[in-house]
Amino acid sequence: FTAKLVDVHPNGSVINIAQGIIRARYRDSWEAPTLLEPGKIYEYTIDLWSTSNRFLKGHQIRVEVSSSNFPQFDRNPNTGHAFGMDTETRIAHQTIYHDEDHPSHILLPIVPTN
Repeated sequence: FTAKLVDVHPNGSVINIAQGIIRARYRDSWEAPTLLEPGKIYEYTIDLWSTSNRFLKGHQIRVEVSSSNFPQFDRNPNTGHAFGMDTETRIAHQTIYHDEDHPSHILLPIVPTN
């Protein structure tokens, strides 16, 4: 999964502020990757890294979540094979849960102005 923090200007133009990625097999550990079980719900943390931005009056904060951000990040063929070895790809179906039992959130610290 990839995520972006975006500053949306009143005229509709956008500026990407930060972005991050996590491959599903590395959701728990970089050292011990594990593949997904179809139909099971997993929790992911996507680190957008440290950043700062002043969202001006009239601007909107947008969070974009996607299963791909190619060519910024390498494609994922969704086969579970070693990276760079696939000659085929598979369609992946993802669902982002955001209900009472499966809350989704983003942490945006606010620094007050003087």
